Amino acid sequence: MTIQQVLLLLLLWMWLPHPCHTEMFFRRTPDLRPKSFGTRALGNDGKAIHRQKRGWMWNQFFLLEEYTGSDYQYVGKLHSDQDKGDGSLKYILSGDGAGTLFIIDEKTGDIHATRRIDREEKAFYTLRAQAINRRTLRPVEPESEFVIKIHDINDNEPTFPEEIYTASVPEMSVVGTSVVQVTATDADDPSYGNSARIIYSILQGQPYFSVEPETGIIRTALPNMNRENREQYQVVIQAKDMGGQMGGLSGTTTVNITLTDVNDNPPRFPQSTIHLRIPESSPVGTSIGSVKATDADTGKNAEVEYRIIDGDGTDMFDIVTQKDTQEGIITVRKPLDYETRRLYTLKVEAENTHVDPRFYYLGPFKDTIIVKISVEDVDEPPVFSRSSYLFEVHEDIELGTIIGTVMARDPDSASSPIRFSLDRHTDLDRIFNIHSGNGSIYTSKPLDREISQWHNLSVIAAEINNPKDTTRVPVYVRILDVNDNAPQFAVFYDTFVCENARAGQLIQTISAVDKDDPLGGQKFFFSLAAVNPNFTVQDNEDNTARILTRRNGFSRHEISTYLLPVVISDNDYPIQSSTGTLTIRVCACDSRGNMQSCSAEALLLPAGLSTGALVAILLCIVILLVIVVLFAALKRQRKKEPLILSKEDIRDNIVSYNDEGGGEEDTQAFDIGTLRNPAAIEDKKLRRDIIPETLFVPRRTPSAPDNTDVRDFINQRLKEHDTDPSAPPYDSLATYAYEGNDSIAESLSSLESGTTEGDQNYDYLREWGPRFNKLAEMYGGGESDKDTS
Repeated sequence: MTIQQVLLLLLLWMWLPHPCHTEMFFRRTPDLRPKSFGTRALGNDGKAIHRQKRGWMWNQFFLLEEYTGSDYQYVGKLHSDQDKGDGSLKYILSGDGAGTLFIIDEKTGDIHATRRIDREEKAFYTLRAQAINRRTLRPVEPESEFVIKIHDINDNEPTFPEEIYTASVPEMSVVGTSVVQVTATDADDPSYGNSARIIYSILQGQPYFSVEPETGIIRTALPNMNRENREQYQVVIQAKDMGGQMGGLSGTTTVNITLTDVNDNPPRFPQSTIHLRIPESSPVGTSIGSVKATDADTGKNAEVEYRIIDGDGTDMFDIVTQKDTQEGIITVRKPLDYETRRLYTLKVEAENTHVDPRFYYLGPFKDTIIVKISVEDVDEPPVFSRSSYLFEVHEDIELGTIIGTVMARDPDSASSPIRFSLDRHTDLDRIFNIHSGNGSIYTSKPLDREISQWHNLSVIAAEINNPKDTTRVPVYVRILDVNDNAPQFAVFYDTFVCENARAGQLIQTISAVDKDDPLGGQKFFFSLAAVNPNFTVQDNEDNTARILTRRNGFSRHEISTYLLPVVISDNDYPIQSSTGTLTIRVCACDSRGNMQSCSAEALLLPAGLSTGALVAILLCIVILLVIVVLFAALKRQRKKEPLILSKEDIRDNIVSYNDEGGGEEDTQAFDIGTLRNPAAIEDKKLRRDIIPETLFVPRRTPSAPDNTDVRDFINQRLKEHDTDPSAPPYDSLATYAYEGNDSIAESLSSLESGTTEGDQNYDYLREWGPRFNKLAEMYGGGESDKDTS
């Protein structure tokens, strides 16, 4: 009998079910205490140490997995030396699977497995056994632990973790280059037999690849495998247990292997010569055409760089590599001219940018092509002699004067005549015009540098035979300055002179501006148009001048305003000059020269009634009339009872209104013309707060002339109200000037005084204190002012 036949019979025997009969006996000890072995040892204290032994003597139970019999599978037998066979002992089983997977006969101690057991689910079971007295339920032997170990059979085939593997290897790799490793697993017990010993073999993929039987590493088996010939390979690997012997179980997996690219192919042009055409009118940067070299490689291994290496047009053309298409785009580098050159020849080279040194022997990795470029003739537009023109002209030239000429020609061999025109969008005011035949630009309207210093024109040149083909050129016209504007005051001057001014006193500094812009800068001269006895002009020679007084003292009584003509001239040619008039007001000033009042009427009013006071009085009158109307309306509803019971009530109401005027300088709050025009005042109305005893018809007095002084007008009105029997029994005008009961100066109002100013002596005002100094100067110093004037 051969070795193979012996192994086959052994394998068949292992597959057949065999009952396992095992008995484990209990050795009874009389006192249920463990006895010691014969070996002794001495402790640290000199006493003998005895090693104890258990009363249970156990061995492992072994059970074959995947039992296929119809009866319970016999595991083994438990037996105690205390068991006399009379049924007085009871065997108890506990632990893993006790009572379910494993059962025990209480009387005999036989252990059976109730179902098939898979070792791959659980390799061993730990249980505990005990023998007890059936009557007393007391243990006759101490509980002990034993193990049931499951014997493995080859019931699991090798499996791979992945059904399909993906791997790659560079093309042109040497034989034996590692590609990928695949590993299979077997759930059988590797420590028992050869059930889990796996051997790898290749079922598909030869002769290109091989696999190592023990490790599962896939390697290349052929040299110089070319990706350009074949890129994808499918390899089937088998894993078989039992060491690969017959009868072993097996599993397979698929490995898809891709050859990755390497730069082993140079670029190649499909042809050696290419012919391109381009019109001569193509601007710089225009694409003429493209060349492309093919490369069997992919990715960066197929990247190509193009360049012009030779030819008679290297300075006229450029080539740019298009990365996404791997093409070489040829463009115009300089303007082309059919009349100058009609054919160019270029030599273009394409070379790989990433070369693998391992494959230099397959090179060179570059190729060349001849590119011929033909320039085609087109009808070109006119060409100006310059790219732009600049003309300078003075602003005082006559109409129709030629300021410059533009020149253009037809570059074609036909040399057609040129027609010139102006783009009117650049000359909306039509200040310029151009001769259509010779390109002369001339003026059609006057020029003014002060309005526009620059004019930006656009001249159009077109062939007469082909008007649609045009060319434009910018023309810049600069207007040069001519001294045609006279200088003027820089600002409006509000000039005043104090009444107490001294001779030679500075009252104003003036300056001038000129719209012209001479090359040497502005220079102005100031002088008077005529000799003036009151003022003079002093030129500071820095384009400013000072206005000085020529005498002492000025009086608003005599002249309140002076007009001073000042001549301003420049120093350019032709000299331009103008006369500006200064308005100088005479004003009252304090001792420091600060202006206080410039109104002549302020001197003529009484001390108690300034312009502000008149405004306050009139405002109070309006308020009083409103109050009277309201009281009259209420009186009708209350049986016509008087609304105002006494004069004191009226005064209290008026005094409670505390609204002050703007003072002597307030000339905006009240129009003095209203007092001078009595016709604008409404007719007098009778008072409704009292019942008059006698009804008089109000008298209308003739209006005063327009030139009547305000003081006389007020005095006239005062006299009329004093003699008017229909007026209230008290002076209503004095009510508005009421100052209170505690003033030691009593009333300052001049309404109740005499009509002549000369009868009053105002020297006592100086004794009242600093608050009345202003009145003392106005009235007490009147004689001195007259003397000085």
